[in-house]
Amino acid sequence: MMTDPIADMLTRVRNACGARKRSVDIPSSKFKVAIAEALLRERFIKDYKVVEDGKQGILRIQLKYTRSGDSVIRGIRRISKPGLRQYVGAAEVPRVRSNYGTALLSTPKGVLTSAESRKENVGGEVVCHVW
Repeated sequence: MMTDPIADMLTRVRNACGARKRSVDIPSSKFKVAIAEALLRERFIKDYKVVEDGKQGILRIQLKYTRSGDSVIRGIRRISKPGLRQYVGAAEVPRVRSNYGTALLSTPKGVLTSAESRKENVGGEVVCHVW
């Protein structure tokens, strides 16, 4: 039994980027699709789609690379974990790598990036940092 499926998703993306894979398949959930949507809005990934397999579905993420072949996602780290949740208010939304990266937050308005969260003036659970 997996205790942290979000950490598993982030690890699969990190490993696929390191291996220079074009895409990565992850067991799907609404929250994982929301994270993929936020990564797409911030242009960290090319695209994503949910492939139905008769069970829970598969989230297929198309990874993005620079012209020189380097991954656009240089790092991705889980912040809030099942054993220690990390919440921030609207005034304490983190800046990742001097705004070079972004934090993904689970808010009452859905999964938002740190910039969107500041604009909407909402806080929430800091899911991960991406740079």
